[in-house]
Amino acid sequence: MRKDLGSLPAVFPMPVLMIAAYVEHNKPNAMNAAWGGICGMDKVVFYLAPDRKTLANIKLRKAFTVALADEAHVKEADFLGIATGNKMPDKFERSGLHAVKSTRVDAPVIEEFPLTMECELLEAADMYGEIRVVGKIVNVIADEKVLDDNGKVDAAKLNPIMFDQFRMGYYGVGKKVAQAWNAGKDLMK
Repeated sequence: MRKDLGSLPAVFPMPVLMIAAYVEHNKPNAMNAAWGGICGMDKVVFYLAPDRKTLANIKLRKAFTVALADEAHVKEADFLGIATGNKMPDKFERSGLHAVKSTRVDAPVIEEFPLTMECELLEAADMYGEIRVVGKIVNVIADEKVLDDNGKVDAAKLNPIMFDQFRMGYYGVGKKVAQAWNAGKDLMK
């Protein structure tokens, strides 16, 4: 039997995206955002509240990075979602994470996260009270430890965390269950 749960964001999994941009004096700032994903072969999208410090920084520099949070850094990733740069100017320093300047865009790359998309701002538009941020992915950098023998990202080595909107938890990805564009081939007959 099914039960009505009302209106709620019932999508799982949601990637835990670490959005980073510079504040004044090339000081890194970062936040945890779960409302986002890919919206094209070379574009990423996420939604932020209009008052987010990171949003102001992105608009100022017209660039940002998006890293996938991993199991090894769940504590730091969660902290960057709890704390706000509007009230805690040393938020990034308190996280214990380290950043270097991207070689492709005017934004920081958080060294501890093994996969980062370097992005140029394409759009920051109001969408029903939230700001939809769309960025062009100009490059993806990955730590070699998360690559397979063919140089492709191996999700098992990446260990990304996912956000559970139902019970407000973080989960690991788990095992591969099938090959895409292959598992359903026999139904094509």
